Parts: sequence; structure tokens; C-alpha cells
Amino acid sequence: MSMGHMGSLPALTEFPKFYYAVVGSAIGVATLVNVYNYALYRQRISAARGGSRTPAKPRSWLALWNATLFAFTREASNFSIRIPLKNRILSFPTVGRATLISLNVVVLVVLCLYGLDLNNPLTREDVGFRCGVVTISQLPLIFLLSGKNNFIGYLSGVSYERLNWLHRWCARCMLLTATIHMGYFLSAWAPYDYIGYQLKNNRIVWKGLAAWSSLAWIVFSSMTPIRGWNYEVFLIQHIISFAVFLTFVYLHTPVEMNAYVWIPVALFAFDRVFRALRTLYINTSIFHPAQKKQGQLEGFWACKAEFTPLPHNTTRIVVRNPPISWTPGQHVFLSFHSIVPLQSHPFTIASIPEDGRMEFYVKAEKGGTKHLFRHAEKSSSLSEPSLRTKTVTIEGPYGTLRPLRQFDSVVLLAGSTGVTYTIPLLRDLLQGWKENANASTLKTTSFFKAPSGAATRHIRFVWVVKSRGQLGWLSEQLSSVYAEFQALQEKLRDIKLEITVYITCDEVFTEEHNSLLSNTNATPQKEAEHGVVQYRGRPHSLGQGDESKGEKEVVREMNSLDSESLEIQQDSCEPTGTCCCRTAVDESNFSANKAPCCCSSPKTMTHPTSLTSSTPPSVKQKLLVHPSVTVLSGRPKTMDIIRRSLEQALGESAVVVCGPRGLVADVKHNVCSLSDERAVHKGTGAQGIYLHTEDFGW
Repeated sequence: MSMGHMGSLPALTEFPKFYYAVVGSAIGVATLVNVYNYALYRQRISAARGGSRTPAKPRSWLALWNATLFAFTREASNFSIRIPLKNRILSFPTVGRATLISLNVVVLVVLCLYGLDLNNPLTREDVGFRCGVVTISQLPLIFLLSGKNNFIGYLSGVSYERLNWLHRWCARCMLLTATIHMGYFLSAWAPYDYIGYQLKNNRIVWKGLAAWSSLAWIVFSSMTPIRGWNYEVFLIQHIISFAVFLTFVYLHTPVEMNAYVWIPVALFAFDRVFRALRTLYINTSIFHPAQKKQGQLEGFWACKAEFTPLPHNTTRIVVRNPPISWTPGQHVFLSFHSIVPLQSHPFTIASIPEDGRMEFYVKAEKGGTKHLFRHAEKSSSLSEPSLRTKTVTIEGPYGTLRPLRQFDSVVLLAGSTGVTYTIPLLRDLLQGWKENANASTLKTTSFFKAPSGAATRHIRFVWVVKSRGQLGWLSEQLSSVYAEFQALQEKLRDIKLEITVYITCDEVFTEEHNSLLSNTNATPQKEAEHGVVQYRGRPHSLGQGDESKGEKEVVREMNSLDSESLEIQQDSCEPTGTCCCRTAVDESNFSANKAPCCCSSPKTMTHPTSLTSSTPPSVKQKLLVHPSVTVLSGRPKTMDIIRRSLEQALGESAVVVCGPRGLVADVKHNVCSLSDERAVHKGTGAQGIYLHTEDFGW
């Protein structure tokens, strides 16, 4: 079968070059933006080290022009139509994603149909040939977007998991052009009853139909409900399906187009080989002789993991002395072949490199994570420490995020286990403040090494949890962070940190916490504007002679609760046995004398500030978190929280959210609305807003 005649038009083999000229231009623009953002980051840190009060505020005409352009782009790209449906909100894809995919479709359709007579039945096969060539040419891009070691991601500064949606949509675009390719051939044969003959006697035709069917199955099986049903099964069948698809495409296409089949095979092989070699290097102790000599690594395998069961079916996994480094916000793939064979799961690293360990908090859902929790429960009863550890294989780290140290104000919002993403970001910002306090130790680094210090002045940290059990996961870290912040305030007067925990299904604990605050023997400055008794000073028991020692003792005392004392039941008006407060809390108008909601029945209702008689003595005497950490019952009004942070910002702000998709969608909508409301970089003086979102699922 010939490839048809196109007259004076370019040869068919030229059309893939036109497509990749467009794709390459888009990647080039993204690369330039990435390089500019990195240079801006270094410039801001340098300005902060030089004593500038507003290092995150654009000054030059180029920076102002770019800030305005970025503001327009962010508003447009993050906007999405939201339709309320009873208790849910239906969110359409953002304008940014829809525009990018629409442009790709337009380019593909133009390449498929340009210069051809679509009304002439005799040229329908020519259209079919053109569409077939354009379809095959998309294969390398789809595989480029699928690998974890992603060239497009390295150039653009976008991590592989954030490009995965584009990988799926490019496959759908490929299905569109493949359908047009098949449709034009069938329409050319149909008037002559030639379709059946071609399918029976022309091997190229039925192999093409098999390739189209394979691609249709790949697109269908990659939809979110099916992909999320069982990800391990999906992944295996996805790879097999692509192998079948490539085989039929190779048999269906002419020889001159076979390169577009071999390129994806090479990209897939490179990604797998590179990942295997990298994983072998990380997890084999012979490649880390320095750590092995110091006794940090034992045996042939370099990584050992400890498992601890926590409330709410959560497992804490700790890998001590990991042989790799990482940046806050990154994740790794962990494999526990002795517990869950032949599985690898991505988990966010909840610690920072300065801790000397990798820490993970894994919620048991089903499959592998459930097996990990069961193992943690069994191993917790073992007395011998060596029996409680298991060999773990680490792959990574992966994930990219613009360094938050360059922003004037940072808002960190997390729901449930999403805190494992935001807590290391908070601690990294605190580390930047520590480096600012020790200005004499700051050194000039190379262009490719992260600079020391931070330009941040204000941090707002919000965590939404269900009960005190979840709060207990990281109560020690939150208390330590605030104690360190108070010590830094003596050297850095212009910094500010606000930490708020919203508890949605444990109102009794919120009441107990506030009552304990009111009964604490301290020098309080009661602040009613937050609806709780919040202390700015230090307790009298710290004394005047050794404040740093006192702070450590208080933190240790506040975090001495064991896991058993964290689970306290309360009366409930719901059949499930839980009391969930869904009322949004207005922090600015919250009254301490009126709780936002109360699930207790009239017979069991207690005064909002009294302790129930069933409360254990340990809870009556000890605080779970630092006194200055605000604890509220209800849900946060994210719009108001973000607005208050933006109103006091002297430069560009950053908003980072990680949690359920509903929370992420709300925050994205809020940031987009506030940017438009405040007319960011449109002459009002309002500064830019950088948004980074991470939601649960793939």
C-alpha cells in the first residue's frame, strides 16, 4: 500500500518535524521560565542577606513586567468552573490545562488536514495516510511524559507526577487522530463495499485495527475510577497493553516510520535501566564506604526500616542514616519485599536531611499499606530492636517545588496525612531563619548549589485533623518548631509564625485543650480574637536564668503522652459513633464563649471549658502541643486565612496545600479569586501569589 500523493505539499515524513517544532518551542519556553525562576530565587536570597527588608518584591522594570505577566497567567491557568451539587462541588478542569490540550488538538488537526481536499471522495485515502503519519509521530512524546527520569521535567522544572495528566491526555489526542485516520479509510471503502474485503485479505488493515483497539483499551483503562481501583494491577496491564500496541503499530506502519516506534522503546528502556542502576547504588552498602566505616550501615543492604503503629490505622516508618539526600517536599518509592513482595509505593518524606533519618507516615487503606500497618502492630510487641527492623529498598527522591525560602509570606495548609508534605517545608523555612540568625556562617555558593538563608518574614501553618490521635503524630515536632521559633525571635525581630490545628471530629479534646490553657500557671496575655486562650509569654516554671533549658523541658513535658491516652471517646449524635464538626470557623470573629458546633446531646452536654469526668489524669495535667499552637474545633475558612496573610505581605507570597481533593480544589479557587480581587500586580500594589498543590491519589 502506497502512502498516496500530496502534490506540491511537503512529504509525509516532514509533518512529524512540524509537530515537534511546536512541542520543542513549548518546552523551550518552559525551560526559560524555569531558569528565570531559579535566578530570581538566588537574587532574592542574596538581597535578604544584604539586609533588604523587601527582598521578595520586584524592583527592576523586567521583574515588574514578568511579575505582571505571571499574575495574569496564574489567574487564567488556575481558574475552573465550579458547579455546586447538593453536598458536593463539581469542578471542571482548569483553564490552563484545558488550553494546553486544546492547543495540542488544534495543532494535530491542522497537520492532519492542511492543504487537502476534504470534499473529494478520491482524496480520502490521502487524508487517511496523513493522519496515520501524524498519529505515529506522537508516540515519542507520550513516552517522554511517562518516565520518572523525565527530560521534559528536568528542563521545565516540573516533576514527573505533575506531567502524568499530560501523558494521559496526549494518549487521548493520539486516539483522536488514529480514529480520524481509520475513519477516512473506511469512508473511502464503504461506497464500494470494500471494508470486508480489506479486513480479510489485507494484513496491514487488520493489524491497524488491532493497534487502534489496543490504544482504545489503554485510554479507557487509564481513566481515574479504573486506575484507582487497583493501581498495581493497572500498572502491569498498562505496560503489557502498550507492548501489544507498539507491536501492532510496528507491523502496521511502513518502514520509513519505524523510527517512531523504536524511539519510545529506547526511552522506556533508558528509564528502566537508569532507575535500576540508581536503586542499586542507593541500596547497596558497598557504594557508601564512608558511612559503612562509621558504623551507620550494616550488612550488604544499606537501608533498614523501623515500623510503629499510630492511631487512625497509620504506620510510622523510619529509615535511619539514609545514604541519599533530599529536599523538603520530595518523595521516594519504598519496597518492602519481605512484607509486601513485588510492590513499590510512593511516600512523602516527612523529615528534613538535618534529622539524619527518613520518616514516613502511611495511612492504611488497602493492599500493601494495610499489610504494613499489620506488620507494625506485630513488630511493636517485640523486645529485640533488631527484630523490629526490615530491609527496605529506596528509589528516588522525586518531586520538585520552587524553594519557599524566596517568598515573603508562606501559607501551608494540610489535611490529614497531607501534613507529611507541609511539615518538612515548615521546618526548612525555620532552618533558613536559623541560618539568617547565624549570619557570620553564611557563605557564597556556586550557581548550582542552593544558597543559605531565607527571605521569608511570615509563615502561616494550618493542619486539619479528625482527632487528637492524628494530632499526636506530629505534636512533638510542632511544639519543637514553635519553641525554636521563640528562641529565634530574640535575634530576628521581624519574623512571625502562626500555627493552627483544626480538629473536626474530636470536639471534647478541643475543649479540654482550651481548659488546660486557662488553668496553666503562666503569665498569659489572653487573646480572645482566636476564640481560645493563647499564650505569648513563657510559663513561670521556666524561670529567668535558663530559658533555653526550660523550653526543652516544657516541650518534653507536653509530648510525654503515650498513644493510649490519645484515644478518648466522646458522646455522639451520629450513628457512626463519631462527632464531626463541619462548621467553618471564622477566626477573626470567634467567641470563646460560644463553640462553632456541639455534637453532644442535652443529657451529656458539658460546659465548653470543663473537663469530662472520663478524661484520664494525664490529659488533665499535660498539654499535647505548645501553648501558642492554636487548637480549634471545626473547619478552616481557607479564603480568610490566605487573605490575611496576603494583606500583610511585602513581597511575593506562596500558598502550598496538600490533602484531599476537595481541600485542594477550594484553595486553588480561593487563590485565583483573591488574585483577581486584589488585582495582583495591576497597579494596586498587591504582590504576586505562587500556588503549589498536592492532592491524594494519582
